[in-house]
Amino acid sequence: MSATAHAQALLDYIDASPSPWHAAHTSELALREKGFSELIEGDTWSLERKGRYYVKRDDSSIIAFTVGANDLAQDGFRLLGAHTDSPGLRVKPKPDNQLSGVNRLGVEVYGGALLATFTDRDLSLAGRVHINNNGQLTSKLVHFKKPFLRLPNLAIHMNPTVNTDGLKLNKQTELPLLLSVSNDQLPLIDLLAAELKVDARTISAWEVHACDTQAGSLYGLNDEFYANSQLDNLASCHAGLSALLSDESLSSNQFNVCAFFDHEEIGSNSHKGADGSFLPDVLERIVGSLDMPAEDYKRALSNSFMISADMAHAYQPNFPSAYEPDHKVWVNKGPVIKVNANIHYASNSVSQARFIQLCEQANVPYQQYSHRTDIGCGSTIGPMTSARLGINTVDVGCPMWAMHSIRESAGVQDHQYITQVFTQFFS
Repeated sequence: MSATAHAQALLDYIDASPSPWHAAHTSELALREKGFSELIEGDTWSLERKGRYYVKRDDSSIIAFTVGANDLAQDGFRLLGAHTDSPGLRVKPKPDNQLSGVNRLGVEVYGGALLATFTDRDLSLAGRVHINNNGQLTSKLVHFKKPFLRLPNLAIHMNPTVNTDGLKLNKQTELPLLLSVSNDQLPLIDLLAAELKVDARTISAWEVHACDTQAGSLYGLNDEFYANSQLDNLASCHAGLSALLSDESLSSNQFNVCAFFDHEEIGSNSHKGADGSFLPDVLERIVGSLDMPAEDYKRALSNSFMISADMAHAYQPNFPSAYEPDHKVWVNKGPVIKVNANIHYASNSVSQARFIQLCEQANVPYQQYSHRTDIGCGSTIGPMTSARLGINTVDVGCPMWAMHSIRESAGVQDHQYITQVFTQFFS
């Protein structure tokens, strides 16, 4: 597949995945097409050598794996981790609000969203809704395609210093999304019921958030860039999934694992986050289902390697002072190895060298990134999963612009590059 076609496949994947629950579902459909079978955590597992499996936790975290034919205790797991969630605006449980004849939806900020970018966009809603039908609880995905929400900017005539002081939005009073005028008032629960074709009285709860209605696109003079929402971190999920489902990976004798977690943007401290028990539970059950001695689980972990895949900060020449001058990374120049002395990234010299070797084997260029020392550095799932499991880990990602904006962008060639390296890792 060409780099352009692969980037378009990514855009299609993101457009079908406007929420973490949708992202897990879209991944599940791709896994099923390649013969992966679903496992339920509450059931007894009976795994077969050369089998292909996946398991979900709370519908927005998903782990897929292949059962290899090699000696797991000796060779270990090949793990790739990413996350399904992105920063944004989550709708409150009692969101309906009317002020001065305008109906609004109350929202709460999820993660470190770049709030200014949510203004003046054609917004809608996506997420999941729980239905109580005569005592039977079911979950349904919801995605409104029609734009019906907006966060209009304040005109410069009323905010004359906005271009010098920046846009500042009060999270409590200035973020409610405008929905309609008063004579068209319709509670959110009724909108959800109509979209899902259910009785509003059966809706118990929901987790929905504002989503952009603009589809992803290729841009640039030669279509060398792409733009969409949620590149952080669905681009890494798509690259990892594409590598896992490649012919090279599926014919490998390795134990390959893709783990995509929700809640990374808010610290991962949940039952389905990377700092929870999901991944250790799954790995331990793989060993147990194959009737391997308990000690072999620890042996397998000690011989395993993990790639923590999350996007990286590409150099933006309009803001040179924001970057470490000796560690600029460039769009379309290859995947980025992220290093931090305080272990905000899990990379060390051993794991860096191993990833560099993978890049060389895949004939892919690579870059190395370090954050400015006088600016706080973000983190990833890498350090926490490495610590919980005792697995040597490298933090890598594709360079991108405008991280945590509702409209992020990155390089077409980089997505191809990193998928090639991940495929090399799994094969």
